[in-house]
Amino acid sequence: MKDGRGKGEGGKRSGRQASRADFFPRLVAMQRVAQARNFAVLKMTNAGLPGRRKLSAMIENFAADSPVTASSIVDIHGEALLEHLEASSLPLLWNGSEENQTAEMADFSVFVRRLKARLLPICGVAFPVRLGGMGNGYIVFAAGYLDLTSEAMVDLHDRSHQLMMDLLVLDERRSAPDDVLSGREIACLQLAGDGLVSEEVAEKLRLSVHTVNSYLASATMKLDSVNRIQAIAKAIRLGYIA
Repeated sequence: MKDGRGKGEGGKRSGRQASRADFFPRLVAMQRVAQARNFAVLKMTNAGLPGRRKLSAMIENFAADSPVTASSIVDIHGEALLEHLEASSLPLLWNGSEENQTAEMADFSVFVRRLKARLLPICGVAFPVRLGGMGNGYIVFAAGYLDLTSEAMVDLHDRSHQLMMDLLVLDERRSAPDDVLSGREIACLQLAGDGLVSEEVAEKLRLSVHTVNSYLASATMKLDSVNRIQAIAKAIRLGYIA
């Protein structure tokens, strides 16, 4: 089972412990494309509990004394953002409270949705990302005025998906010790992911079929997976195998 995309920025295992701060340069680059003043990464929590879902800021660059912060965006538009996230994957725009605080994209208007209320003293665009479970949320950019082309919108939405996916991998990796899988377990998972059955894996590694199955079973349990296929998929996401 090969992942055609290879290991992304968040899929590489390195000696240095990755952190959310590592995502700042990518967000700053996206901020420049949007010609925005601020950005925030909002993540949905309690996704499986109706009535208890909420959005929380994982990363933001709003100043502490700013009249608008990620928290104020969530406080004012949180319910609307959650409803939109459940119903649509289209970018969401809002205008600020002043007449000149608008988010424009004339050549892309059919592919966006708008919040009608002008409740914040700043305009913005929110790119929804729906990866399932703990991977749902938004990448938000805000400014006094935004005028984005269709090319910029598509580029930013694509980058938003990749960034949220890499953040999800980071969170999953944090929940598992770096040495959670042994070398033999990784080798067995890699070969199984390449499509080999247990007998073929055993022949390649010069092990018994029983030993191979034991390694695969223990790896599946350590990765908190229900079966071998799910374990292979998770091992790819975490960068153990390719």
